[in-house]
Amino acid sequence: MISSIAQRRDGFDQWIHQINQICGAFNAQPLGEAFAGQILEHQDGALKLSFVDACQARLYRTPLEVAAGEGGKYFAVFQLDGSAGMAQGDNKVLLSAGDITLIDASRPSDFTYSENSRQLSLILPSQLVEQTLRFNQVRCGHRIAATSPIAMLSQRLILDATRQKCLSRQESEATLEAMVSLLRPAISQSDDGSDAHERTFRRTLSFIDQHIRSEELCPEWLAREVGMSTRGLYRMFAKKGLVVARYIKNRRLDLCAESLRQARTEQKLSVLGYSWGFSDSSYFSTAFKSRFGISPGEYRKKHA
Repeated sequence: MISSIAQRRDGFDQWIHQINQICGAFNAQPLGEAFAGQILEHQDGALKLSFVDACQARLYRTPLEVAAGEGGKYFAVFQLDGSAGMAQGDNKVLLSAGDITLIDASRPSDFTYSENSRQLSLILPSQLVEQTLRFNQVRCGHRIAATSPIAMLSQRLILDATRQKCLSRQESEATLEAMVSLLRPAISQSDDGSDAHERTFRRTLSFIDQHIRSEELCPEWLAREVGMSTRGLYRMFAKKGLVVARYIKNRRLDLCAESLRQARTEQKLSVLGYSWGFSDSSYFSTAFKSRFGISPGEYRKKHA
């Protein structure tokens, strides 16, 4: 007869194995003899999430697991029942039912489940988060209190989404975008208005959006229009980890992709590219495939 200790060990090994398959590379350890845990994956179009149940367990990522996992994403963690301790960087919080926190998947993190706990973990692509926040610093490892309107509305949205049957790709993407927009006030580390350089950066991003369809939009022209040297413009973007020309190109491509997802009639792809500032249709197609992994035509078919 298999001992109860061996059964618990098998259950623990199965739990962490499933977490690694669904959520990426994590390590774990039981914290007592009463360990219990399971994970249920839910995927619908662009929505990728899981329900994680745990009791007397520690789930964590060291630099080793971070290096082995997939980057380019955040985890929005919704505490549904029970409580859990969470640490990322210098931030340590206790999550109670209804609380939310945001975890950066590219950095170590640590969860402790001393009692029965149920969480919903939603994957948010980094690109979506950072674009919605307009490159403000992303606040991770902070508790968004259950009593706040943001937490209540966000949890209602994601739970309602899991109850829908077969969301279309557009609907699931719109749900993700709505989620990040809802969370933005709580996860955006914006400036307090006293930093002149930050205000200039925001004004420059707005100026880019206003002239994104113009062929003449380039770093040199942009620097003149916002009243700084080209070198100063490069430095300002470099402080955010950005390259000016690449940001402009990617912004155009993202808007092209949005147009393809929302188009009700088929438009010539060369005309679409030209309307967003790409004068060379071959370059547009190559750049689009480099950013999204498929050609504009394939992207349109996928989201039709």
